[in-house]
Amino acid sequence: MPTRKVDVAIIGAGTAGLSAYRAAKKYTDSVLLVEAGKHGTTCARVGCMPSKLLIAAAEYAHHAAMGDVFGVSYSRPVIKGAAVMQRVRSERDRFVNSVLQSVEHFPADQKLNGYAKFISAQELEVKTGSGASEKIAAGKIIIATGSSPSVPEFLSAAGSRLLVSDDIFEWRDLPASIAIFGPGVIGLELGQALSRLGVKVAVFGKSGELAAISDPVISQCADIEFNREFYLDLNAETAGIRAQENGVLIKYRHREKGMIEERFDYVLAATGRRPNIECLALENTGLALDGNGIPLYNSYTGQCGDSSIYIAGDATSDVPLLHEAVDEGRIAGENAGRSLRNPEDVRAIARRTPLSIVFTDPQIASIGQNLESVRKHCSNSYAIGEVSFEDQGRARVINKNRGLLRVYGEQGTGLLLGAEMFGPAAEHIAHQLAWVIQLRLTVQEVLELPFYHPVLEEGVRTALRDLHSKLRMGSFEANSCLNCGPGA
Repeated sequence: MPTRKVDVAIIGAGTAGLSAYRAAKKYTDSVLLVEAGKHGTTCARVGCMPSKLLIAAAEYAHHAAMGDVFGVSYSRPVIKGAAVMQRVRSERDRFVNSVLQSVEHFPADQKLNGYAKFISAQELEVKTGSGASEKIAAGKIIIATGSSPSVPEFLSAAGSRLLVSDDIFEWRDLPASIAIFGPGVIGLELGQALSRLGVKVAVFGKSGELAAISDPVISQCADIEFNREFYLDLNAETAGIRAQENGVLIKYRHREKGMIEERFDYVLAATGRRPNIECLALENTGLALDGNGIPLYNSYTGQCGDSSIYIAGDATSDVPLLHEAVDEGRIAGENAGRSLRNPEDVRAIARRTPLSIVFTDPQIASIGQNLESVRKHCSNSYAIGEVSFEDQGRARVINKNRGLLRVYGEQGTGLLLGAEMFGPAAEHIAHQLAWVIQLRLTVQEVLELPFYHPVLEEGVRTALRDLHSKLRMGSFEANSCLNCGPGA
């Protein structure tokens, strides 16, 4: 078996792997990028971009149904499923191609297609598509193998009608119905979008949890709102799944009808993703592994223990988000490259404020510490401020007056710790809150920043004023038309 020696070998050419590659190249040209599957990143190929394309089509269909509120009537929209999916695939391919074009410019001797597994902590065996094997001896190795959909065994009863989210974006047309197991980010985004595009949808959960929400008040509000559009049960009781020639029969306890059996064209397993680590032969590395077989690592350095191995992106099963994968890849790549000359020069890099957004309508966001984290770390030394968007001025004007924002602050310091939101424009409000949290501003300092009228952000001010009063840091004047404008 031929041996190739490199300074840094990166397993996986997804978002984290590409970020690690660029970072490591600052320190050495002896970098090898090993990829077994298709290039293009999870986000571009089967994740955030194609799902948003489907959501965009659904939003246009939904707008037509809401016109009567404004005194503007539209005829019932004609949803051309084949055309919807053709645009999803076409634009998806455009995003993927932009990534492929970037990779094509990498030097040929820095890319290798094949499946890698560890021989030792500094050696890899890579099997190529031709069946040949090559041994890679590397000073540093970065694991950036990404993740794949995780499918519970009980769903296998759906047979050929069982799908994962990756399959959705290869549809040539929309089905008549689908049952979705898993009310997480993927399940909710795709479920609501398909429902608005005329597909009968039922979403089943098991744990009572909803997407990225830990605050039960927010979760209850979202549960009620989503059930206005499609069937959602966060604590579903299913009694059986039977595959048929052209569909699947699911027996379950309906929230209102009791135990029923209902037919669906497909079953979607939106039950999370698992790191792609099972074929890496990590037992040959000597690394300490957690209960799921994932290497223990330092999230501020990317380093696994004190070894020459680093890990980044979805392979960590930590925060499977693109911007986090970019940061983790950069941190791992820089430390791997920097420590080639001085093994002790592994630096802890500050992480950004946690930020998660779900593109439903209303949108869901978690910023900074969620309520679960605040309760764990702050015990009884925190307070919660709240605003309902039901009577918020701008939200009522645009008929988006649904949802809640809850903000969490620390007693004594007055620091804004985090927030959870189910409401209009959460993707924008979440960024603003993330910025002020990362800047470590107090609630009072945020309230001193400008707020225009009439805007949705005035709802943020209302929640912060509520929080400020509960933190006992003094008081702001009550919200009134005289100093804020009507409906602020």
